[in-house]
Amino acid sequence: MSTVTGEASVGDAWSDVVGQEAAVAMLRHAAEGDAPHAWLFVGPHGSGKRAAARAFAGDLLAAEPAAAGDVDGAERARLLARQEQHPDLIITERVGATISVAQAADVITRASRSPIEGSRKVLLLDEFHLIHRDAGPKLLKTIEEPPAGTFFLVLADEVTPDLITIASRCVRVDFAPLTAPLIAQRLELEGLSADRAAEAAAFAGGDLDRARLLATDERLALRLAAWRDLPRRLDGSGSTAAATIADLRAAIDDAEAPLKARHEAELAALQERVERYGQRGSGMTDFTARQKRESRRLRTDELRMGLGALASAYRDELAVAADPKVALEALAAIQDTAERLEFNPNEELQLIALAVRLPGLL
Repeated sequence: MSTVTGEASVGDAWSDVVGQEAAVAMLRHAAEGDAPHAWLFVGPHGSGKRAAARAFAGDLLAAEPAAAGDVDGAERARLLARQEQHPDLIITERVGATISVAQAADVITRASRSPIEGSRKVLLLDEFHLIHRDAGPKLLKTIEEPPAGTFFLVLADEVTPDLITIASRCVRVDFAPLTAPLIAQRLELEGLSADRAAEAAAFAGGDLDRARLLATDERLALRLAAWRDLPRRLDGSGSTAAATIADLRAAIDDAEAPLKARHEAELAALQERVERYGQRGSGMTDFTARQKRESRRLRTDELRMGLGALASAYRDELAVAADPKVALEALAAIQDTAERLEFNPNEELQLIALAVRLPGLL
């Protein structure tokens, strides 16, 4: 058994789940029998819980054709679920800052409908740690007593107070954060050199998908160097701060190129699947919305990475400075900016304000 992918073989949907052997074993065993109808997958973004949800959904949806001896039908169900394109795999993702009451009502409506292709359907509810306090109680009865053949896969980074009642009705499966060595190992198995894999893993924040993007990013080292070099370009003036931040924001814009290339490939694959399998509806609206969310997340990840690289420059200064006060104040300012950016303020103004506050380094 591989230390990276558990019992899954290359090409199997379960091979998309890295380093979560206990969770994979539990879910694969459950899919083979009379699986409970409600599940809660808990773990940080990038830990593989959504990949596990796709694989588990595929096995659940493949069970009926497999039982009838329809090998091709079972394979098709798993493939479409892996690509999040099966008509009986219904995905709910937040539209605004939270999973709203309106979205909860939509989940209830969609849960009440009959499956399209068989006797089962799976509702994948993503980022439900962000559920609105009034939406959880609204969903409770449906998750507790769903229509026959309906399965709920609830995904959350953590169990928040507003999610506790839903969590109490679900079988919980925990997904541990991915370590940089584990991510690097997987990237090497996918064909990257050891050095490139290690570099991408180190700055991925435990997110395998982001590591894959960084691994294809030829300008990663240049962006990291630009952030670390920022203190040496500052002279205390607002004009210099603004010009420097404009350069960094342009570099972040460039960083989206690998993701755009992946999105174009996904779109081509989606169109091919629609033509090949003739499934009802392409889900193009949801597909486009997901890609937009991924673009926004990439920008957030880039800012976090950049601020981390900037902080490392001041930590290096802290190690050799006679007076640590200046470096400590800079680190506090960087941390303050990172926290402010979580609430989606004006990115440009926040970064310029930070650059004005930061002391220059020689």
